[in-house]
Amino acid sequence: MSSFLDRILGPRISIDERSKHSLRYGTPGFLLLAARVLLLVSVFLPYWHMELQAPQYPDGLHMTAYMNSLTGDVAEIDGLNHYIGMRSLYEAAELERTVGVFIMILFVVMLELAAYIHTRWAALLVAPVVFFPVVFLVDLHLWMRHFGLNLDPEAPLSNAVKPFVPTALGKGGIGQFVTIATPGVGLILAAVASVVLVAALFFHRRAYLPLVKQQRLASGTPNGC
Repeated sequence: MSSFLDRILGPRISIDERSKHSLRYGTPGFLLLAARVLLLVSVFLPYWHMELQAPQYPDGLHMTAYMNSLTGDVAEIDGLNHYIGMRSLYEAAELERTVGVFIMILFVVMLELAAYIHTRWAALLVAPVVFFPVVFLVDLHLWMRHFGLNLDPEAPLSNAVKPFVPTALGKGGIGQFVTIATPGVGLILAAVASVVLVAALFFHRRAYLPLVKQQRLASGTPNGC
């Protein structure tokens, strides 16, 4: 069991060795810490904005999506969507909003664990966090597509509007309505965290791969990290 854990955790660095090469061994941990902070901060910030422009709304209607809630003119937008047969926005991504904050906490824990792993297994903990912003946008697009392509045929204006795919990012719209969707600060911070994590993996490999190879040679097992 101990041997198995050693292969997962990788070589340990002595205090003297770490002090001599503090930049080399400290950079991966610092970048992982920075990514954790960015993710934690992002939980409290908006992840997505949508503005709906229409002649009867000179100031537009605005909706903001957080990890676990929707705020803004959601009721008014739902009222307009009702006429074309689109379901309430509150029905979209209900599961995602319920577990979103817990997933972010899990991500932070995974990055904390990755800081103590000096082998290739650290990448398995980091990878889900790296791809999270892309997964968020893909999930958002799929929900928008599902709602736009499955309009209620019994809606008052069902004959006037054909099924469509609302834009998850950028400018779109239908008829006299124009929508402008933009990423929120939270999603931007999560994307920055992804870039930081890619850099962390690069410095992690540069710092620990030589040590892993030495360890494997000493034990007579194939090289790897």
